[in-house]
Amino acid sequence: MTMNEMLQPVVQSLQERFQAQPAEFRGEVSLLIAPEFNLEAVLALRDEFQFEMLLDETAVDYWPQNEPRFHVVATLYSFTRNVVIELRFPVDGNAAELRSLVPAYPSANWKEREIWDLFGIRFDGHPDPRRIVMPYEWEGHPLRKDYPLGYEEVQFSFNADQVDRHKRYAKR
Repeated sequence: MTMNEMLQPVVQSLQERFQAQPAEFRGEVSLLIAPEFNLEAVLALRDEFQFEMLLDETAVDYWPQNEPRFHVVATLYSFTRNVVIELRFPVDGNAAELRSLVPAYPSANWKEREIWDLFGIRFDGHPDPRRIVMPYEWEGHPLRKDYPLGYEEVQFSFNADQVDRHKRYAKR
């Protein structure tokens, strides 16, 4: 039995209930699901299809595209079936917000804090929406593609004098 055959009833059910759009690449199944169904779809996978573990939750920034600018990606694993499924929830860049998956998988807590900290996507109903990677006083979200990059030229033997002239040193 291939992975497609094992996941076929799961994919079909999510298509019918949540208008999920399936995609497959190299045997891995991904479902694009409207953001308003994110928690319901995850609960259905956990309770009805034995996807017991949230392997990962992350985000992708498609800037300068603004609608949807982000995809929040949740990867679930079923010990019973020994299969992985990926769910993608498109999120608008102007109102980057999605319901928290913490009620379904408590391990989503830190993953969602990291997504908030680095991408600026808010999770409605999250129990502890604080920064987890960057300092509390940090402004902005550094994994957004429109975040300004700091730049310091790398010093090599051929340009050492030039870089040294423009480098800021502490005053003695």
